[in-house]
Parts: sequence; structure tokens; C-alpha cells
Amino acid sequence: MKLTEQNIESDSPKNKTDDEGFLLSNIRLETGFVRNKYNEVVATETSLFDIFISNGKIESITKKELTNESQTNLNVKTVDANEFLMLPTFQDMHIHIDKTYYGSGWQAAPWTGSIKDMIRLEEKLIPKLLPDSQRKAEECIQLMQSYGSTFARCHCNIDPVSGLKSLEHLLLALDNYKDSFDWEIAAFPQHGILYSQSEGLLREAAQMDIDFIGGLDPTVVDGDMKKSLDIMFDIALDYDKGVDIHLHEDLPSGKAAMDYMIKKVKENKVLQGKTFITHAYALAMMPQKELEFIAEQFAEYGIGIVSSVPIVSQVMPVPTLKKHNVNVLTGTDNLMDNFSPFGTGDMLQKANLCAQLYNWTDEYRLNRALKMIANHTLPLDDQGKQVWPFIGADADFILVNASCSAEAVARLPRREAVYYKGKVIFQ
Repeated sequence: MKLTEQNIESDSPKNKTDDEGFLLSNIRLETGFVRNKYNEVVATETSLFDIFISNGKIESITKKELTNESQTNLNVKTVDANEFLMLPTFQDMHIHIDKTYYGSGWQAAPWTGSIKDMIRLEEKLIPKLLPDSQRKAEECIQLMQSYGSTFARCHCNIDPVSGLKSLEHLLLALDNYKDSFDWEIAAFPQHGILYSQSEGLLREAAQMDIDFIGGLDPTVVDGDMKKSLDIMFDIALDYDKGVDIHLHEDLPSGKAAMDYMIKKVKENKVLQGKTFITHAYALAMMPQKELEFIAEQFAEYGIGIVSSVPIVSQVMPVPTLKKHNVNVLTGTDNLMDNFSPFGTGDMLQKANLCAQLYNWTDEYRLNRALKMIANHTLPLDDQGKQVWPFIGADADFILVNASCSAEAVARLPRREAVYYKGKVIFQ
């Protein structure tokens, strides 16, 4: 169902013009939780509102039955939202769009054995992918937008095969969407800092428009955990960047790397809140007591965990991490590349996956699952107070045909429209 637009004329000199904004009418907003006699959340209350948007910001929010004639008779474009639910836009906090097959037809991922086998394969694949990588990255951005994501942390290969070309192409692609998309970039040594002798390239990349320095399996790939991690942290500190490492390693080396990272961040407070461990599979293998202890340290020193929440035999312990207030972020990881053919670009699907894996089947926990994908204020806080949208907020939102957030997470409705700074970027 498409949104309905109309222009309402009036002779009032105070009326705003089309260029100054529009009225989003009949929009459904969550207003609170419904609780039973045991104080359990059993439903979500919603009401219909009219929202005036101008210059990319929300200027007014009026409950529908309180909207008076003078407010509706403005000389502005009015968009009938058809009682669709408004949700905040999503953030994909870990995705590779610089070396994707997406945009060139179906291709399954080739079977490989170890991570070093994959590195050898990539050394052959990247020269074939590189010439068209900008166009494919742009198509990935378009797909993410269609699912409601308006922000991504993009991990980009820095390796001797592509040099800085993958990064240059990615920057060009992102710049073409600077008016409808936000991003961070992690310069990532996919072939290992030491294993591929990429320190010099990473230092060059750090002088470009990036945000994070990455690393890769410092023991399994680089063969020297301390040296590999020291280089990664040194580059980040030298160029005032954050850290986001790919850590696929099992026990004991995975835990040893995490312990060393905690030590480094403890020594360098400037990296607290700017350091992330992506994948962190060793967490799923730890005894509960060790897991609880390391989670406490992550929270204390501001080290975040980024996970694609993979469906594997050992499920990532997201509930334990969240219990200790660890900053847990999620990403789709890829769309379709040599590592996996399963990425969809849909972050709402990730919230749905979390709900299924961790048995978040009730109204409250389904609602809270949105925290996994919207790294900012949700419509309701944990107590059920309405906190979004609010006057002055950026007009970044999604419209879906759902009665509430819990239904959206469980049923994965189509994104009817996606807005960025008050402009439609998908419908």
C-alpha cells in the first residue's frame, strides 16, 4: 500500500509552503505498555498522531483527535500514513560491501577449509571483483536502505592485493549517498597484519577518511598475538582512531586475545568506548563463571561486542553480555560474498533471529529486541514511557504495517517507506 499525498490549500498568510515541510498524518506511535495484575507486559498501547516535519527535523507531534482544523488546513503537502507504525531507522554495525558478489547475479560461497585457505582464495578473487566494486557497493547501500538501515559500519579490505583501491572505491560509493546514508569505516587487514605485511598499508589508510583500525585472528593467522595486537593498537592511537577487530579464534587463544585487549584499553583510556571485538566466538565456549567475569570487564572498560548472531552449534551469549551492560551491537556481516551467501541486508531479520535464538517470545522482550538493531532511542524506554519520536529529532524513520514493535520483530513486515532527514529514500 502506497502512502497518499495531497496538497491542502489555504489563504492564511501564516501557512508554510511546500518547501518548508510536510504533515505526516495518521501515523501510529507506541505510547506505553499494557500490564496484567502481575505487572507483566502483555500488549503495547498505540495511538494515531499527526507529525509536522520541516528541514529534516520533527517540528510538532499532535495526537490525532487533538489536531484542530487550523493545524490541518496548512498550505503544505500532507502525507497520509494509513495508520502505519513508525519505527526508528536501523544501524548495520558490521558489513562488508567492498568485495561482494551482490549486483552481479547469484553465486554461492566456495567451500574452503581454514581462514588461511580463504586468504589464498581472496588473493585470486579480489582482482576480479575490484574493477566493479564501487557499483556493487552502491547497490548494497540501496538494498540496506530498502530494509530501513540508514547507517552502516563498513569493514574494508586493506591488503597487498588491492592496496588502497578497495577503500578508495568504497569512499566514492558512500559519498554518492551522503545525502541519504551515514557510515563509519573500519580499515581491515583481511589477510592479517603480520601474515600479509600490511602495517604500512594500514597506516596509509589511517590517514584517509576512516574511523577504525581492524585486526584479524592475531594468533591463528598472524602467529604472534602480542605483536599483532600491539601494531593494531599503535596505529589506532597514532592516528586517533577506534579499534574493531575480527576475532574468530576458539579457546584458549580467543580468550587470551580478549584479555590482552582489555589490558591495552585499560592502559589507554582514550580507547574506552572506541574499542570493539567483532564475532568473538570464544565467548560462546567459555564456562559461565569466566564469561561473567570477562563481561564485567568489557562493561567497565567500554569494550563493545559486535555480532552477526550466527546460527551455529554454540550460540553467542548475548543475554549474559547484556545483563552486564556490555555494549552489544549487531550487523548482517555480508550480502553475498566468498564467506557466505546468506546475508540479506535486513537488520529487522537480525532482531527476529535474536528473538528466536534467545526465546524472546513475549511482548516485552520482542519489543526490546529492537535495541539490537537501532542504536539509539526506541519508541518506549524500558519502563514503557514514550521517548521517541520527539520534537527536534532528526526525521529518520521507517513505516511498517504492524500494530506494534513486537509484531514487527516477530512478523518482519515489508518496509512501506523509509525516511532520512525528512526525505523519502525508499517506498
